Amino acid sequence: MASRSIPFHRPAIGENEIRAVVETLRSGWITTGPRVKELEESFAAFVGARHAVAVNSGTAAIHLGLLAAGLGPGEAILTSPITFPATTEAAIYCGAEPLFADVDPVTLNLDPAAVERALERFAATKRVRVLVPVHYGGQPCAMERLVPIARRHGLRIVEDAAHALPAWRRMPVSGSDPVSPPPRGATPPPPGERWRMVGTIGDFTAFSFYATKTITTAEGGMVTCESDAGAELLRSLRLHGLSGDAWQRYRAEGSWRYDVARTGYKDNMPDVLAAIGVEQLKRAGELAAARARLVELYRDALAALADRLVLPGCEERTVHAWHLFPIRMREPARRGPLIEGLKARGIGTGVHFIPVHLHSFYASTYGYRRGDFPVAEAAFDGLVSLPLWPGMSEDDVAYVASSLRELLDRPTPAR
Repeated sequence: MASRSIPFHRPAIGENEIRAVVETLRSGWITTGPRVKELEESFAAFVGARHAVAVNSGTAAIHLGLLAAGLGPGEAILTSPITFPATTEAAIYCGAEPLFADVDPVTLNLDPAAVERALERFAATKRVRVLVPVHYGGQPCAMERLVPIARRHGLRIVEDAAHALPAWRRMPVSGSDPVSPPPRGATPPPPGERWRMVGTIGDFTAFSFYATKTITTAEGGMVTCESDAGAELLRSLRLHGLSGDAWQRYRAEGSWRYDVARTGYKDNMPDVLAAIGVEQLKRAGELAAARARLVELYRDALAALADRLVLPGCEERTVHAWHLFPIRMREPARRGPLIEGLKARGIGTGVHFIPVHLHSFYASTYGYRRGDFPVAEAAFDGLVSLPLWPGMSEDDVAYVASSLRELLDRPTPAR
């Protein structure tokens, strides 16, 4: 039996979060209401966005963002194969088709050159409407290259930022762009550029507050945008297509009158969960700093294994959110035994992600097969995500690292 237990993730829930939930329960208003509004306003201010609209999952955030961007039946999105299927399911909900471009071999984010090639290849056969960059692990995509590509091809941008809070990318200065709060301690950008926080770059940005994310509401998500009309549409779509502040119809200041302006969904976030989020957001900087510190400990502890592991990097143009710490085995055959060996030592791991196109549904429905996106597939074959959560100690990291060393010192398994 393992001498200790280090789960893959443990949420950083404190007394303030617990107190906020209890206060909300006692308030008599537990569904969408004032705490959701407070979280939306605080979140918009935190990232520097004009609007933030809370929903009940990151999947709902992507889905409603795609709808608000105008995606519809017979159209397509272009995205990364290295993502959780929620990204592509959201497009299918819209009646659209998921298309992929391969990833950069270092960051595992969308490769802009591959995006350009894919758009040229699909130009005559597919109605690609939306580009969906996935900020893998918390490192922002090369948005300074992807935004111009999308604009040249007439695409809207809906960012999948489930991993990327808080995260920044250096972008060219434009007078019409929102100004994000600059990252604390980051190198000042060169002339002509500024730090832009993820949540202010694309047309719509979808965040996840799932239990494992950098801040959590247990289940939940958020969509940010700059458009007043877009935000109004999002608020209507998340609650049955109702118009205005229909959630207030049961409050003293509300009215019984409401109108269904369009077909909508049941994607609203309840106040009980928003109460957690309000307190988590206050700690977002502290939690991010804790993750970054653990990453440095991992780097130091695993540096001597560079001949057997590829450690995740951070581009110079980026401030990384470090939702994940994904290592890659240089000998993919060792991944399975390594995961089992770590499990036997009480260490939880994950694999982020099985490329979407390799799942049976996508293979049988759209004809994808292994070999379609070789960079993503080669990366997946060796991926292992190590535990990374703010409550981990230096001893925890040292134990994970020493366990890795011991397991990798064993002979390579026979094929």
